[in-house]
Amino acid sequence: MVPAAGLPAEAPTDPPTDPPAEPPADPPVRRAAPVSAADLLAKVRTCAPVSQGRYREDHGAKATVPVCGTRDAVFWKADMDIDCDGRPGPRCNARTDPYFSASTAFTQSDGRPLSSEETPYVVVPAPSAVWNHRSHGVRGGSVVAVVYRDRVRYAVVGDTGPADIIGEASYATAESLGIDPDPLVGGAPSGVTYIVFRDSRVTPIEDHGAAVAAGERLARRFVDADD
Repeated sequence: MVPAAGLPAEAPTDPPTDPPAEPPADPPVRRAAPVSAADLLAKVRTCAPVSQGRYREDHGAKATVPVCGTRDAVFWKADMDIDCDGRPGPRCNARTDPYFSASTAFTQSDGRPLSSEETPYVVVPAPSAVWNHRSHGVRGGSVVAVVYRDRVRYAVVGDTGPADIIGEASYATAESLGIDPDPLVGGAPSGVTYIVFRDSRVTPIEDHGAAVAAGERLARRFVDADD
């Protein structure tokens, strides 16, 4: 078509183009569900004893609690007495606990005793002919899953207790599980399961965040493992 006189010719138009394609969205990241109390309890239904005898839960009680073992962990089912030992604080000191000791078997990275009020830890029996925890990959800083009712909390091995008694944990451990942490009248009379992961260790021992991260990973491996 010839343009009319005096009028400029129309500029040719480019053919329409599609808008640039958007890059594909990253697939959603799926996070594994936390290991539940039921998951862990299902793995410790049966006991293959690794101790050479049984422990008492309290002084004067019958010895009824064995330490059991699997390839990845040792465990026991007992009560929970409150260990208020270590660095004194407003809730754990010689006034609140007549059996208070200002030391713990294992110490922080700065050399000071652990704080029962601040650090979730579990007590293991002192080595004896019944059981030596060190022979089963358990030491200061070993990671522990503590199960009570429908709660799972992670702690470390932080102290040793009498050679014939089992079932004790720090003020902070009890509090995190909803157990009365008072060293005189608190604790739980039964129903607590302690699962210590063999050859694990948190460094520094007082780093609770590291204990939780390691505990979640080790618990997942434990429940997913073939028996």
